[in-house]
Amino acid sequence: MRRVIGEVEEKLRSNEYKMTPKREQVLRVLLENKDKHLSAEEVYNLVKQKAPDVGLATVYRTLELFTSFDIIHSMDFGDGRKRYEFGSESADGHRHHHLICEKCGKIIEMNEDLLEDLEERVTRAYDFEVVDHELKVFGRCRECAAGKEKK
Repeated sequence: MRRVIGEVEEKLRSNEYKMTPKREQVLRVLLENKDKHLSAEEVYNLVKQKAPDVGLATVYRTLELFTSFDIIHSMDFGDGRKRYEFGSESADGHRHHHLICEKCGKIIEMNEDLLEDLEERVTRAYDFEVVDHELKVFGRCRECAAGKEKK
C-alpha cells in the first residue's frame, strides 16, 4: 500500500498538488476497499472512522481530484450516485465490466472482454479509433433470481 501511496503522491506533485493527510486517508479507504464500488458518502463514513476531522466536502473534492488525474475511476450504476474504484484498468488499458442486480443492488465485476469484435467492427465501419469502452449489464443476481434476496 505504501508503494501505491507514493506513486499517487508523485502524480499529485507532478501536477502541483500535495498529498495532504486528509487526501491520504481517502486514498487509504479506496485501497482498503478495492473490491467495492463505494459512493462518496460511503468513502466519507469510512474515512470519518479514522479521521473524524475530515468533512464530506473534502472527500468530494479529493475524489474529483483523484478522478481528474486518472488515479481512480467513477461510474454510475443507475442508482443516481457516482461510485468510485481504484485500479480498474487491465493490462490492455480496458476497464472491467459490471453486472448490476436491479433488485438488491449487488455489483459483480466481470473481467471478460466481450467487446473486442465490436471494437474492430466500429473501427472499420466508422473509421473510429476506440480507446476504451464500458459495459454495464442490468438484471438479477443468483440470489434475487431464486427469490433469496437479502432483507
